[in-house]
Order: sequence, then C-alpha cells, then structure tokens
Amino acid sequence: MKNIEVKKIIKALNASDGAGVKLKRSIGTPEADYIDPFLMLDEFGSENKEDYIAGFPPHPHRGIETVTYMLNGEFEHQDSTGAKGIMASGDVQWMKTGRGIIHSEMPAMKEGKLLGFQLWINMPAKLKKNKPEYLYIKGKELGTHKDSEKEVKVIAGKYKNAEGPEKKHNVEPIYFHVILKEDKEFGCDVPKGHNSFIYLLKGELKIGNINHSKTSDSNLILLERGDKLAVKAQKKSEFLFIAGKPIGEPIARGGPFVMNTKAEILEAIKDYNNGTFAKY
Repeated sequence: MKNIEVKKIIKALNASDGAGVKLKRSIGTPEADYIDPFLMLDEFGSENKEDYIAGFPPHPHRGIETVTYMLNGEFEHQDSTGAKGIMASGDVQWMKTGRGIIHSEMPAMKEGKLLGFQLWINMPAKLKKNKPEYLYIKGKELGTHKDSEKEVKVIAGKYKNAEGPEKKHNVEPIYFHVILKEDKEFGCDVPKGHNSFIYLLKGELKIGNINHSKTSDSNLILLERGDKLAVKAQKKSEFLFIAGKPIGEPIARGGPFVMNTKAEILEAIKDYNNGTFAKY
C-alpha cells in the first residue's frame, strides 16, 4: 500500500464563461492545464443574480464529457438530442458529447444562491465520434454514506456500501462529495494508476503523512499517485475527491472541442459552421 500525498496546492482563478457567468476555474489553467483524463474544473456560484442570470446560451461540444453537479439553485438544460429538464439542488447531469451536441444551460431561478461544479472529462479517440449520450441523475439517486463523522455522496465509484450511478466507464472514475466534521478522518482506496485531486470548497485539510502547505477555500489539491487516501479535517470541511484512469493520448483543443489532432478541431469547426455538426 502506498499513501497518497500532496503534489501541489493551487488557488482557483476567477474567470467567466457562457454569457458572463462568474466562476472559479482550477483545471484548465496555466498551473493545471490537463490532469489526464480531466480537462477542466469550474466552481460556479454566487448569491448575486447578476453573476449568473445570463447563463450559458446554446453552444457546441465534441469529444468530451461534461459532468455538472448542482449544490444550490436551478438551471434548465436543453440540447440537440431532444433532452430537456430542470436541474435542481443535488442533481447531476452527465453528458457524453461524442461526435457533437449543441446545448444550453440557463438559470431557472431569478434570485437566490447558485452553487455548483462542472467537470470536463476527455474521451479516448475510439469514443469521440460516438453518438451523444445524456444521463440525468436526481440527487436522491446518488449513493450516500452518512455516519456521525461525515457524509459522502457518490456520483461515480464506490465508498463502503454507497455506489454511484455512473458505472462501467472507460476511465473508471471516482467522484465523491465529502462533508467532514472537525478533527475527523476520511479514507478510501484508489486504483494505483489513477490520477486524482481534491477540490476544497471550504475548510482546511491535512492529507497524507507528509507535511504540506495550509489549504484554504477554493483550493485545487493535486495528489501523487498511490492507492490509499487519508484526509483529516482541521476544521469542518467540504470537498470533492475525483480520480480517473489516464487515457494517455495526445489532445488538441479548440474552445468547446477536444480532439486528438488539430485537423480534427478544424473539421469540428467546419461541421459546426456548415450545419452538419449535430446531425445524427
């Protein structure tokens, strides 16, 4: 058994996306460009409606998966496959864009607190031209473990007897949302070859056995490879633990498109411009 230790602690950067939605980006930045297979991680949230009311109008994607996890607030999803619905607090939208999808995410709320995460997962070349898939997971469908020390919501992977609804995935993802009381510990096993990180929403954590810099709110904590994670809360903390098997292929990015070569990015742009992009 090898304990997982901290590799690097990165403060999320303020950014905006869509029609000006304010967010904090931690993966997809100069300090953490690509943590194979993870391409991007955004924390979006505000109590000021002006920061989110314009939403994310229709836009395309190809070659990636987007996983949106809503902690507070409501957004309405619509896409070119015909999928439509309101995301409420606790719900998850897992979209495998494959060869192409056009979708929008617009607030279904006029005021109040918005808080959530969007994670981008790369797709291997053999799946990038698949037909899109859309998985909507209601909060009550998540695996949940609760005891006197912690609560763990499981979107993917397994923690004790709680199992996430996303199964048989090519990168064997782990996606936990953990609320850990002060001075209490959280631990889990991780496949040895997985890349992993913690995103600390709020609180302060001690990770592994080796001393590391102090953690703070909206920190991305990149982790060394290992198979045993041990976390202790220095004060009450809330965080995501995410891990996945690296794909190990070259990537080429073009805004909402992530392929293996620049030629494939140009093809995606051409398909979008000539109206053949999301025709199934």
